[in-house]
Amino acid sequence: MKRLTQWIALLTALLLLFCGCSKDGTTVSSTQTGTEAVSVVSEQTGTEASAPDSSALFSSRDLEGTYEAREAIAITLTGDTAVCDSSAVTVEGSTVTITAAGTYVLSGSLEDGTILVNAAKDDKIQLVLEGVALHAEDFAAIYVAQADKVFITLAAGTINTLSNGGSYTQIDDNNVDAVIFSKEDLTLNGAGSLEISAPVGHGIVGKDDLVITGGSYEIAAASHAISGKDSLSISDGTFDLTAGKDALHVENSDDTTLGNLYLGGGSYRLTADGDGASASGTLTVAGGSYTVSAGYSGNDTSTSQKGFKAESSLWIQGGSITVISADDGIHSNGDVTITDGVLNLSSGDDGIHADQRVTISGGELTVSRSYEGIEGLNITLSGGTVSVTASDDGLNAGGGNDESGFGGRGGDAFGGNSSANLTISGGALTVNAEGDGLDSNGELILAGGTVYVSGPTNNGNGALDYGTSATVTGGALVAAGSSGMAVNFQDGSTQGAILLTVGSQAAGTTVTLTDSSGSVLLSYTPEKAYSSVNLTCPALVLGETYTVTAGSFSQTVTLSSLIYGGGGMGGGMGGPGRR
Repeated sequence: MKRLTQWIALLTALLLLFCGCSKDGTTVSSTQTGTEAVSVVSEQTGTEASAPDSSALFSSRDLEGTYEAREAIAITLTGDTAVCDSSAVTVEGSTVTITAAGTYVLSGSLEDGTILVNAAKDDKIQLVLEGVALHAEDFAAIYVAQADKVFITLAAGTINTLSNGGSYTQIDDNNVDAVIFSKEDLTLNGAGSLEISAPVGHGIVGKDDLVITGGSYEIAAASHAISGKDSLSISDGTFDLTAGKDALHVENSDDTTLGNLYLGGGSYRLTADGDGASASGTLTVAGGSYTVSAGYSGNDTSTSQKGFKAESSLWIQGGSITVISADDGIHSNGDVTITDGVLNLSSGDDGIHADQRVTISGGELTVSRSYEGIEGLNITLSGGTVSVTASDDGLNAGGGNDESGFGGRGGDAFGGNSSANLTISGGALTVNAEGDGLDSNGELILAGGTVYVSGPTNNGNGALDYGTSATVTGGALVAAGSSGMAVNFQDGSTQGAILLTVGSQAAGTTVTLTDSSGSVLLSYTPEKAYSSVNLTCPALVLGETYTVTAGSFSQTVTLSSLIYGGGGMGGGMGGPGRR
């Protein structure tokens, strides 16, 4: 299942978790109680997933961003050459070579030159940029060939500009292809500003561990704006990145445990023809503010165009994230785990896609546009506030591999997968879908939380859809959709559930469930026209009588069995289950 596109509506559906009123007047009985989150991790792998440990990513010197001026060596750039009185610095024309450990303060400008670090393998070197304008016509402006580690510190209150002229003429065995290129560990810090222009190649490349802990960065690059190999770890800073490929990119094709991207804080504006942020390993967002546009430059490209992408696993633990993407908003070839944060996603394909698990336990998520809202082999919602708008399925467990149905053109690679499951045990979920509202190719389990579904309006889909079983043991749900493929929960459920045809009701017509005393147990105003409703909440008791009202329709129901209106695939009004 899959795809479409465009802008973001910055709204978050504020729904009460178990009682009271939602923003659109939805009410739920105060008798509702939550349940413990159901873990699908142990069912899938037998082990609990754990969040990446960031404690060792940043050293104290990484975070300091300062230097001792009295011990620093001054290098003055004078247009076509440079001046320095240290024996650790050699100047040949417009190439300045640093050969020993120490702190070096650079100022002035070079019209066509390079700062080259070529020191001993155990030397730590700090380059302080203090108002530098450095252009390299056919090479890197700063090239770290050898050292133990290099710190590039942006002096507070300074603006530094680095650029390449459009080509790279190699001087050794390394394929230098960035304005700042380092073969060794590289840290950028400080409180100044850095502007980089790379009409060919990348802005910054680190071939080992790349760390950024402060500063303001404006980078325009033909390829990746900032690229790491073993890791890219950012704790703070301001970033305005425009890239012909990925804005933030980490890739290690030799070691699958590396290639990790950690974003702990900072402010980001990422505009990319490719992905906003991409990691071949694990991608973690722990904080920060992000505005991402991926794939809308107008350039003809077949590259990946996702907001955030990880080949291994993707964790969102906080932050404020806005994504407009031609492809998935959030994507992982493994798992996606969301524990906190505020996300607003507008996607040409899935809002969130994982080839394996999607787990949401907290935060606020709005998918304002998508082909499928949330897709994964297994989907677990145990907390948070989630609002999904989709031109196909709202939530699809069993979904498909990346590109399996882009724009609805492909097949469903996981179709009929009995190991798939969709489990809702907490949180507040609102779905507006043209396809199935909640779709599981295996099990559909409602164990807690509040769920409201509008759609579909066509009889080829249903508000609920499942491949093997559907059970309800807790939580509250109102699902209003078409009646042609409507199905109810199955026998074996421990909580009452009602499925009724209600005639043709217009969008905006409220569905209400009351008990025999007239107390309102459930109330919801669907956003789409509908002709059937599914209702369940903990107040539905075997043998009691209830009234369902939808516009001019009203019917009294006595629960002679917990499942009223059919429960199995093909039971009630639903017809056979679909995949």
